[in-house]
Amino acid sequence: MPIKVTMPALSPTMTEGTLANWLKAEGDAVQAGDVIAEIETDKATMEVEAVDEGVLGKILVPAGTEGVAVNTVIAVLLEDGEDKSAIDGFLAGADSKPAADKPAAAAQDDKKAETPVVAAVPVAATKVDGGRVFASPLAKRIAADKGIDLSNVKGSGPRGRIVKADVLNAKAGAPAVSASAPAAGPASDTKKLIDALGMEYTEIPNNNIKKVTAKRLTEAKQTIPHFYVSVDCVLDDLLAARKQLNDDANGAYKLSVNDFVIKSSAMALKAYPAANVAWTDAAILQFKHADISIAVATPNGLITPIIKAAETKGLQDISSEMKDLAGRARDGKLKPHEFQGGTFSISNLGMFGVSNFGAIVNPPQSCILAVGAGIEKPVVVNGKIEIKTVMTVTLSTDHRSVDGAVAAEFLQYFKRYIENPVSMLL
Repeated sequence: MPIKVTMPALSPTMTEGTLANWLKAEGDAVQAGDVIAEIETDKATMEVEAVDEGVLGKILVPAGTEGVAVNTVIAVLLEDGEDKSAIDGFLAGADSKPAADKPAAAAQDDKKAETPVVAAVPVAATKVDGGRVFASPLAKRIAADKGIDLSNVKGSGPRGRIVKADVLNAKAGAPAVSASAPAAGPASDTKKLIDALGMEYTEIPNNNIKKVTAKRLTEAKQTIPHFYVSVDCVLDDLLAARKQLNDDANGAYKLSVNDFVIKSSAMALKAYPAANVAWTDAAILQFKHADISIAVATPNGLITPIIKAAETKGLQDISSEMKDLAGRARDGKLKPHEFQGGTFSISNLGMFGVSNFGAIVNPPQSCILAVGAGIEKPVVVNGKIEIKTVMTVTLSTDHRSVDGAVAAEFLQYFKRYIENPVSMLL
């Protein structure tokens, strides 16, 4: 019996993905564990392995298709002795269609309906000239923006569905989507206003990572009561210790200020676990380890690889692990467990000369530490003015679980460790 290959959920927040590339072609033999496709998720581009063996009988969702819902059929494997004649009957009997035609979320509704109601499925376009035009949400939005009538566009997706590439290759002209199309959102309104003003621009499509990041940050600001606490830290002893350690290493490793920030944060959370928490309506969850998420800018957007149990690791281990994680994050090669989770976040813009800023809490975490640049400033020491290197850090908290007093107490521990690195050895 043919075997369905479905769009996997490769992260907890993933509801749909982009089928970036097929690494196997129709007719190719597939063994369990073979990498058959690359999926662009809400976090990174990841490889998909086959869980069964057989022959790739039919690809239902072509490479480049966006908005493929989780758990929908993307291909069919044939077992030994089967040929392609078994596929059509199998798909019809399985009541499964590719993501381009029907999201998995609609499957239960179909059981109650005598015939599929395509108009109720999000991927179906509006009626045109008494018929239906099937197009992805992104294709419809682009068509509306460019004034393209989808009834005049030939779809290259599964079962003739119109995808983004079809609209981009079509010519504007005839009336766009009919008046019954969904109302334009704020983003479309912004674009229309810019077009009306005659402003020139280049359109850069948003990938899945940026879309999901934007959604999560918006939700965080709307649902989490943010509270901000700042403190100045003198770095002279840290910089001296860093120089001595790097000189003694003879090139074996090179510690950064950020490595000290990670270690200091972890030690402060160990000493003061009241800040190492997450909010739930029933209880505050206090974590046993300091799993530090580090914000890393990549070509595809922001991602936060994690240093697990950082309080148990030395500076050299943290430095080596961070370099490896950051490099693979920029290449989109992180594994799910390397960026999912975390109990506390750090966002460091000091290397860009930013003196101070406030970051947005990364739920379900309760804290994120925004780290500024070390800047030489006059500081009063024992009644005398001295020039010191000062770094400003700002802790953003979820005030439900980490109030002002807890935030201030945590920063006192952090300041103690960062200003006196030797104390982290105790």
